[in-house]
Amino acid sequence: MNYKRFLIDACLRMVKSGLTVETWGNISVRDPETGYVYLTPSGMPYDTLVDDDIVVMDIDGNRIEGERKPTIEYAMHLGIMKNRPDVNAVVHTHPVYSQIFALLHENIPPVIDEAAQTLGNVPVTEYALPGSKEMAENAIAAIGKEGAACLLANHGAVAVGKDMDTAFKVCTILEMTSQIYYMARCIGTPKTIDDDKIAYMQDFVRNSYGQR
Repeated sequence: MNYKRFLIDACLRMVKSGLTVETWGNISVRDPETGYVYLTPSGMPYDTLVDDDIVVMDIDGNRIEGERKPTIEYAMHLGIMKNRPDVNAVVHTHPVYSQIFALLHENIPPVIDEAAQTLGNVPVTEYALPGSKEMAENAIAAIGKEGAACLLANHGAVAVGKDMDTAFKVCTILEMTSQIYYMARCIGTPKTIDDDKIAYMQDFVRNSYGQR
């Protein structure tokens, strides 16, 4: 599989989905066979990327391929994957409604079934400068061993998945939930879903939902 081309296609998908603008945001994907992580380059328009622009690193941050500077948040991507062997894709976005709550430093609670099944409670980190070690550590801690997403205070959102499609599903549901939550708060006080119901739905999705 050409992971470089796969990553470029994911970047174009992110922009077309309205999850970021210009050169902001970044994406990584891990090859499960080699363990190498493919990362977007820093500050380059996604529609200009070619295979040689993609940076390949091992999980410890040693460069394997590519001459470009990697995304300034590469330590966040590598750290999340190092902490989560089940994660093979990390998508960092700058979506509008999710960022509203990142600015407020508020978590996104599971107020709709889709969020309960896919996200659970989405925490927000403390603020840290983009590309800093502190930002990476904050995101790694917020995602933890089981989380699907977190908000980066005053900055954006991070979603993870076992593969790229799963990570994009998390991005989409996070932004939809944020928009619905925002709109509901304009009218009244949204009610969250009980923890036992969340646990039931997450187990159902993992073990019973869809075609097996």
